[in-house]
Amino acid sequence: MLIYSPSTTAALGIVEDAQPEEPLTLRGEGLWVCLVSSGKCVVSLSDPDPMPAGSALLLPPQNAAAGHLVLSRGPLTLAPENECHLLCVQLTGQAAEQFLAGLSEMPFLARGETCPAAAELMGRLAEERDASERVRSQLAFALLCELSDADSAAPALPPLVAAAIEDIRRNYAGLYGVEELSERLGVSKSHLVRAFTAALGVSPGRYLTSVRIEAAMRLLLHREYTLDVIASLCGFSGANYLCRVFKKTTGQSPTQWRAMAGRSALPELSPEQQRLEQELFI
Repeated sequence: MLIYSPSTTAALGIVEDAQPEEPLTLRGEGLWVCLVSSGKCVVSLSDPDPMPAGSALLLPPQNAAAGHLVLSRGPLTLAPENECHLLCVQLTGQAAEQFLAGLSEMPFLARGETCPAAAELMGRLAEERDASERVRSQLAFALLCELSDADSAAPALPPLVAAAIEDIRRNYAGLYGVEELSERLGVSKSHLVRAFTAALGVSPGRYLTSVRIEAAMRLLLHREYTLDVIASLCGFSGANYLCRVFKKTTGQSPTQWRAMAGRSALPELSPEQQRLEQELFI
């Protein structure tokens, strides 16, 4: 008897059918497929690590209007700009992972008209979430096949901007600033700033700062790193400067952020451990 599990190839995970008033963050492994059926939202992928060679280009926040599909791994955040409706499905399995590995950029915004059956298949997946494993797997695989024809809804980034993003994400800890970045890319600082800002809506300096803050957030999850160590690993001149930039960017100090986000991701500490940690990181 041949034993085959359909979910090994493609399976349905979480389904989110929402009209969020606050940013919606989608977590978990696999491929997230999100349909913006009405309204408009800003999509962003939080990933502090530099992207490895040959992988997708990690893009800054983008606007997704009604009719767009968003394809990405998690954690993916969709922040509504007005009243909007989102249908999001999480696909797992080997086919979903292969599809994810083939994305040229993330989050990938696709035009819905280039894969017209995708919305119907997503609706059926939402309706059939309690169906048999085989039915869900068939629908999930059919959706992946339909999405393979999706075209990008966003214009391709100019080569200079794409190269700048890649350089920033790989070398943020050692870059002295935009002037050094422009020298590495062989262009003037003013030209790089104009091209980068025109393509992404933010300056390369602000993008570099956001990448460093993301990296600091990841390191703050580890109790063994002091603020001085985190500052040096992320390209900040010292702990005091890290604290100022972090507070300005997030509205919280690194210590406050660690208390809120870091401890929720780590095992519970005893009262004595909490006291020692507080003394270590203040």
